[in-house]
Amino acid sequence: MRWLLALLCLTLTPVAIASSPATPPIDKVLVIKSERVLHLIHADQPVKSYRVSLGKQPTGAKQREGDLRTPEGYYWIDWRKPSDNYQLSLHISYPNARDQVRAKAEGVPPGGMIMIHGTPVDEEYPEWFFHTLDWTEGCIAMKNADMREVWSLVKDGTLIEIRP
Repeated sequence: MRWLLALLCLTLTPVAIASSPATPPIDKVLVIKSERVLHLIHADQPVKSYRVSLGKQPTGAKQREGDLRTPEGYYWIDWRKPSDNYQLSLHISYPNARDQVRAKAEGVPPGGMIMIHGTPVDEEYPEWFFHTLDWTEGCIAMKNADMREVWSLVKDGTLIEIRP
């Protein structure tokens, strides 16, 4: 009788796994800087949300290279790579055309290499230390476990909106 119960459990397990709710495809990433939150959006509805850290000067949009600000506006996740320093990283297509025009008018370089990335693994400074402050040079940082999840859910070509 036990073997029959075991067989029944093994038979129903794939059905239970297959019918578990999956995360719908992500069609937008929304970052709200003032709330330090990144939302994964499907059909205009938040699916998942994460706490993030920003550039060391979090108020205001990025104006030029080296200003330690996180950009604001509409961009794309255009490529990804594992990072030696920050686990995984998703590149944001900053600067967009508007950013380039503004920087050219001001005679400054707009900057670049803005990423969503994980947190350094550092024995002296644990992950929670980084997670509680704005510490990047303009990137958007998150816990490594959160970054692994975002990496798996967000495809290249996804729209990202960064709001103040």
